[in-house]
Amino acid sequence: MHRTSQAALAGVAAAGVWVAVEPAWRRLLGGPHRELRLVGRLLAPESLWKPVGMAVHLANGAAFGLAFDRLGGRGVRQAMAAAQIENAVLWPTMAIVDRLHPDVRDGTWPGLAGNPRVLGQEIAGHAVFGVVLGLLGPGREAK
Repeated sequence: MHRTSQAALAGVAAAGVWVAVEPAWRRLLGGPHRELRLVGRLLAPESLWKPVGMAVHLANGAAFGLAFDRLGGRGVRQAMAAAQIENAVLWPTMAIVDRLHPDVRDGTWPGLAGNPRVLGQEIAGHAVFGVVLGLLGPGREAK
């Protein structure tokens, strides 16, 4: 398989595994939100949030897989570190989400930015993503 395709598909697979294991993390951590709805409901009406959320989440996974590979990232440790760095860099945008997201605005979800359960859920999701990306990405050996 071509390296670019492998990197993108590893990112897609990692994003897919995140979605598959998220219900367990939500139960364990008591997190109030769903990743696909977080993205999908910001961008689409109620009737379309699932497919839009999934499409955006998988596309983000592919882009992250490509960027990770192009920047020389290899292996599980580096992929987990990169995913957690991305999480830390993007975390402040949760304050914007709190102002815009329909589920926060209508009280379905509590505010996300200051919620330690949400942070725990995001850390867990990014960790799962990093493990899968590191296992499936090109050049799996750690540098």
